[in-house]
Parts: sequence; C-alpha cells; structure tokens
Amino acid sequence: MNGEHFSIRKRIKSFKYAWSGLVLLIKEEHNSRIHLVAASIAVCLGIILKISFQEWIAITFSIGLVISLELINSAIENLSDFVTQDESVFIKKTKDLAAGGVLVGAGTALIIGAIIFLPKLLNLIP
Repeated sequence: MNGEHFSIRKRIKSFKYAWSGLVLLIKEEHNSRIHLVAASIAVCLGIILKISFQEWIAITFSIGLVISLELINSAIENLSDFVTQDESVFIKKTKDLAAGGVLVGAGTALIIGAIIFLPKLLNLIP
C-alpha cells in the first residue's frame, strides 16, 4: 500500500483520462477506425440475425479484446517514438511484437465472427 486514501475526485479524473485515451485512439489511429467499423458490422449483424446471449458474450468480448489491444499497441508505439526517432532494432522489435498482438486478437475476433455469423448467413440462401 502506498498510503494514499480513496478519493472520488481522483477516480473521476482517472475515468476522464481513460476516455481521453479512447478519443485519441479514434482520432489518431487509422486501424482503430477499421476495427470500429468491423465492430459496428458485427453488432448490426447480431441484431439482424438475432444471435443468442452466449453469442453476444463472444462478440462483445472479441470487440473489447481488439480495441484493448489496439490501445495498448498505440501506447507502446507512442512511447517508443518518444524514446527515440532513430532506427533501433529494439524499438522495431517492440513495435512489431505489439502489432502482432493486435493481429492475433483481430484474427481471433474474425474467426469468432465467422463461427457465429457464417452459418446464419448461409441459412438465408435459398
């Protein structure tokens, strides 16, 4: 424990900082907009196709996972750029690893979406 007392004011400030991070992600990171479009399509398809409660859990978790990974990746990229603008194998490796994490998360979300939506969409074909 650091001896700091709980403060509602500090908790509210922390939510403001977190919200600011989400706004920055959408404004500054092009890939985040692609993920948000994909998430919107998944939500619309879920509503139209009336997916189950369990399927909503999987879709919601997938969306949260990808956006969270994109936030972490962006934070790592920004910190890396702050540390140095010079070519560095260590910075490149760090950025590549973080980007790989987003790729794995997005790929997993795509597979989950395909498992949920493809059978329902194929059933619509006469």
